[in-house]
Amino acid sequence: MKILAGNSNPPLAEAISAYLNLPLTKASIRRFSDMEVFVEIQENVRGEDTFVIQSTSYPANDHLMELLVMLDALKRGSARRITAVIPYFGYARQDRKSGPRTPISAKLVANLITVAGADRVLTIDLHAGQIQGFFDIPLDNLYAQPVFANDIQKRFDGADLVVVSPDVGGVYRARAIAKRLGADLAIIDKRRERAGVSEVMNVIGDVDGRPCVLIDDIVDSAGTLCNAAAALMESGATSVSAYATHGVLSGGAAARVTSSPIEGLITTDSILATEALRVAHNMEQLTIAPLMAEGIRRISDESSVSSLFD
Repeated sequence: MKILAGNSNPPLAEAISAYLNLPLTKASIRRFSDMEVFVEIQENVRGEDTFVIQSTSYPANDHLMELLVMLDALKRGSARRITAVIPYFGYARQDRKSGPRTPISAKLVANLITVAGADRVLTIDLHAGQIQGFFDIPLDNLYAQPVFANDIQKRFDGADLVVVSPDVGGVYRARAIAKRLGADLAIIDKRRERAGVSEVMNVIGDVDGRPCVLIDDIVDSAGTLCNAAAALMESGATSVSAYATHGVLSGGAAARVTSSPIEGLITTDSILATEALRVAHNMEQLTIAPLMAEGIRRISDESSVSSLFD
């Protein structure tokens, strides 16, 4: 087995490599003067089971292009099997036509990855489950639920906890964690009465006098999470914490979370931590390296990946 890492998240790749007790494959990934990506793999990969670790996070297009070129380099180096390990799958929010003459970019990216040479894909917490169907190759979608559930149990041991979905679309994700914890479930009903008028938040469920934990897959601008936290506090919640798998945290998201009622925002290291996240007093990351490494090991051993969550 060979593990190749791109430039999107070196600490995560190194942690996965350390867990598997397998050094990263030597490779040169650099730019020409006009910013074209060039990859040279400096070890023999002929006949090897290879894994490319690369999140397509900011700058998304650069990291996606790096991934595609690495896949092509492995294919032309006669690797036996190539697995694209994509902890954060960019473009996942463009999974349907949002209006006339708009693209389904998640499908386009799936096609690019397949044509570039990937034989299978390993990712974690896809934004939409139907993206698995965009690939004509096997895709294993891991879940951060065990990582989050363990941390929540440590922090809220014995508390009368309520797990909250910040919108209707994420109910299945929050329900899965609530079931693991034996906790109640609440939902934020978010609606915009008319254009230019702020969203009205209605809390479905009993949160009065209880600590609440918001569960989401992606936190980008953090507007939805912060508004949801404010609505929960207005409904009588004693505290609000939030867990999100992918901390995109673009623009002023970190500052927005820091000044919000959210006591703690916990993300995973699927995306490299920004400086704003590292210095924020109420934000931190949990590592998914052991989970991703186990997924890689089981794919290589041809054993069950789904049993990780039994």
